[in-house]
Order: sequence, then structure tokens, then C-alpha cells
Amino acid sequence: MAMIAPSRRVRRTPFSDGVEAEGVKAYTVYNHMLLPTAFENPQFDCRHLKTHVQVWDVSCERQVQIKGPDAAKLIQILTPRDISKLSPERCFYIPVTDQYGGMLNDPVLLQAGPDTYWISIADSDFLLWVLAVAGCNGFDVDVSEPDVSPLAVQGPKSDDLMARVFGEEVRALRFFGCRRFAFEGQNFMVSRSGYSKQGGFEIYVEGSEYGMPLWRALFAAGEDLEVQAGGPNLIERIESGLLSYGNDMTRDNSPMECGLGKYVQVSQLATCFGGRALQEELDAGIARMIRPIAIDGEIPACDRSWPIYAAGCVVGQVTSATWSPDFETNVAIGMVASSHWDAGTVVEVETQDGLHRAVVQASFWN
Repeated sequence: MAMIAPSRRVRRTPFSDGVEAEGVKAYTVYNHMLLPTAFENPQFDCRHLKTHVQVWDVSCERQVQIKGPDAAKLIQILTPRDISKLSPERCFYIPVTDQYGGMLNDPVLLQAGPDTYWISIADSDFLLWVLAVAGCNGFDVDVSEPDVSPLAVQGPKSDDLMARVFGEEVRALRFFGCRRFAFEGQNFMVSRSGYSKQGGFEIYVEGSEYGMPLWRALFAAGEDLEVQAGGPNLIERIESGLLSYGNDMTRDNSPMECGLGKYVQVSQLATCFGGRALQEELDAGIARMIRPIAIDGEIPACDRSWPIYAAGCVVGQVTSATWSPDFETNVAIGMVASSHWDAGTVVEVETQDGLHRAVVQASFWN
């Protein structure tokens, strides 16, 4: 198997030593950093995630820090979601759009301090967009990438593990709640969030030097909980309908097409980037949208988009697919035209090894 060549363009993380000691078997590159993707195998890793607790090196979720008197004003024009109720104890999932209403990223927004915000980004050079918007419009802000590296704790036993390291108060965090918790004299932002539907937390580790001490503390505290290293799992995320930016959605897609319409607030469309285009789309009606799809037969790895056909015409594309042992079917995420997105609609999916019968589902599996 080919390996990733070492380079300053592909950065290690504060947790890489721990990841390697736990026997990582595969990486991908995400935001110019290493992202572990497999330890045992996808099926084993998925079952363990659903049963126990895992620690994920997600340092690749880089932070775009916006600091200064105009920080909140700048952020509000980047997203169609109203951020006025953001607080140091509540973080927001936000779509960010370009001037045409296309998705640029789907990050988590946190208030890290007075006039200081972190945008925890998916895979894209979003920092450059924010620098350009700030510089061209005279906002009184400083835009940077701070030394902050997220570490995720995911799975049904995550509350128990986190309580042992950060104290019992961490259990009180609500979904997308956040606050600072002490660790070895530091106060790290912790949020109840993560890229799985199994429950868990994300720890925003400020200072690379604290990465391995925290990693070791979590593994020491979780030995009897069967803690293991893990990472975003393809099977679990497709079952759960968790979209991957750059894969399931790109600049070619609007938030509404990605199922994120509830984060598009009409009150913001007059001022945010892409607001006019989004309003026009809302007025005209959504032409296509993300849908769960079950695919028959034995399918290859989905390393490209697969056209979806009905009566010989292309009506969409599958962007992620894999076998689900729990549901005993091939689960998939597809962008489907409104004419064929109703549950129960039978279509055909063209993979690299041929056509497969498929059925649009009413909901995702998890």
C-alpha cells in the first residue's frame, strides 16, 4: 500500500505519538494535517464506538480565530444563521456561504473570550476567505490560526471517562453546550459535540505541549471502560447522516440542498454573503436535496461520485456509501432531485463495477 510521504505541508499533530503507539493503520490528509481513519478495521472500529468509548485525534479541525471589536459583526455576514444568542456556554453549528449561496464550510462556532471567536472548520482553506473578507472590508479584527487542537471523546461511555479526567460537572453539559474545565493547571474549552451520533465531547487543547499529557490521562482513566483510539468512522457517519464537506457537499450546493435549511434565517439574508441567492432559491423551491439511499448487491469502495438514474436519466449522485453490518444493507448518502427524493422511490446507481438497484429511504439509519 502506498504511504503518505512526510512533508511540512502535511503536519503531524500534538497527539501523533499517541496515535502511532495505539497502532493506527490508515491516515487521510485533512486541512493539511494527518487524520487517523482506521485502527483495527472499519467494522470493528464502528462496533467499538457504539459500545464503549474512543479518543479521536481531530486536530485537523483547525481553528480560525477572529479577535477584535468587529469580530461578531464579521462572523454574522459569513453565515445565514443568526449568531446573536451565541455565548461562552453555547456553541453553534453554522453553514457559511459564498456570494452565490454555495457552501464554503460547515464549522462549529465558539466564543473563546471577550471579542474572541473560534471557527472550528471542516476541510478547506477557510482561513484565506476570512482574511480576504476582513481585509477588503476594513473590519477591526485580527484573523489567525491559534495553537488549538481538538481531541474528541466519543461513545456511550464518554461521560464516565470525561468525568474522571475533568470532574463530575462535565456531565451537566447539554448538546452543543460548552465551558472551560481545568486540566493540569490549564482551562480547556470543552463542548458536548462531535462527529458521531454516539454521544461525546470535544476538548479544545490550547498549547501543543499539553496534547500528550491529556492523551495519556484519558487512556489511564479509561482502561476499565475499554477505551481505544479511534476516528470518524465511515459506516457510523453514513448511518447517522453526518455529511462530509468536500465530499457530500461542496460550493455547488446550498445549505438547503444539504438539509441545513433550519440554519438559514430569513432575517439574515439581506446582509450575509449569498443571501440574495438563498432567498431566490427559497422562493423558487429546492430542486435537490441530500437523501439516505439503500443500495442492493455487493458494491466497490465509493472513491468517486456515482450517478443516480431513473428511466435512463440522471436524477442525482451518490457521494458516500458502504456496507452496514448492523442494518445488513449498503447505506449511502446521495443528492437527489425533487422528482425522485420521496421515500420508497426505486432508482439505479452506477458504480465503477456496474448498475445497482437502490431505494430512497425515509430517514437515516441511526
